[in-house]
Amino acid sequence: MSALSGLLIADFSRVLAGPYATMLLADLGADVVKVERPDVGDDTRSWGPPYADGEATYFLAVNRNKRSIALDLQDPGDRETARALVARADVLVENFRPGTMDRLGLGYDAARELNPGLVYCSITGFGAGEGADLPGYDLIAQAVGGLMSVTGDGATKAGVALVDVVTGLHAALGVLAALRHRETSGEGQRVEVTLLGSLLSALVNQSSAYVAAGVVPKAMGNRHPSIVPYEVFGTADRPMVIAAGNDRQFRTLCAVLGRPDLADDDRYATNAGRVAARETLVAELSDALARRTADEWFTALTEAGVPCGPINDLAAAFDLAAALGLSPAVDVDGVGQVAHPVRLDATPAEYRLRPPALGQDDAWVREILGR
Repeated sequence: MSALSGLLIADFSRVLAGPYATMLLADLGADVVKVERPDVGDDTRSWGPPYADGEATYFLAVNRNKRSIALDLQDPGDRETARALVARADVLVENFRPGTMDRLGLGYDAARELNPGLVYCSITGFGAGEGADLPGYDLIAQAVGGLMSVTGDGATKAGVALVDVVTGLHAALGVLAALRHRETSGEGQRVEVTLLGSLLSALVNQSSAYVAAGVVPKAMGNRHPSIVPYEVFGTADRPMVIAAGNDRQFRTLCAVLGRPDLADDDRYATNAGRVAARETLVAELSDALARRTADEWFTALTEAGVPCGPINDLAAAFDLAAALGLSPAVDVDGVGQVAHPVRLDATPAEYRLRPPALGQDDAWVREILGR
């Protein structure tokens, strides 16, 4: 039996944050019913190229192990079916603009009357108060939430919708915490997660620099504000990263590079000194690293215990994960999928269903609802 077997999740979310959260829960055994608009479905069904056998790979990324029902929530009959699903569900996840579910008669108060034990998870960009009218897009959150100000050389977004992903993780965590509370109390509750709040939490040391010390971090490209060497270096063929996080690792790095004198230099003896003398130290290290290839340095430095690695593309990244025995990809009924990231030895993730066609499970859902 899977960890979340027996749980029914009514998934009114679309695009990324909500669907990612519900897929993670579905992989762990929950039955997820994805409610989609007739004829159109989730926006990401049309977000391509690329496609795999005519299906957008964006949609395929976050919708396995789900069943799809097409409901027009403006239609009274379909809305009653949605209400029946809410009454039957253990969890509801939605990421509409604040107020939309209330107008449809499916808001938290109405849902609680139908189902007092329901865990009701709302995902918004900026909350249901003063930020209710702000558009909840990942790119907007990256901009106004400070991420772009510390990425690259400034005004640079992450290469993936990272804020949506982190928010989805927080939503799944909140749902599990609320389910645990329900086990002990019998009561459901509301779970609220925002893109902005999730991002500010995920900025960790950068956010802490501001709230604890009043320091406003600035973009430093591939460099770290508080650790040296911890950045990208060139080699004889391609770039690599080195992350020497303490004095011992720095001394070992210098020995492998054939420059033990650097570790004996008073300017570089401590991390604080290395941060202050960043420019001269990095120049010395760069000269040494230019003598061999990235793979040669990766082997030598890793064997010596210095954290480092070449900058891979995704193909090389998956090859590395496979070579390390991490089984990063799975086949789900002919569809290539990224494996669930959490390993549980007693109740592992399961891959029961490929991402659904729009409305393909209408009959199944109506049967369990007695409609």
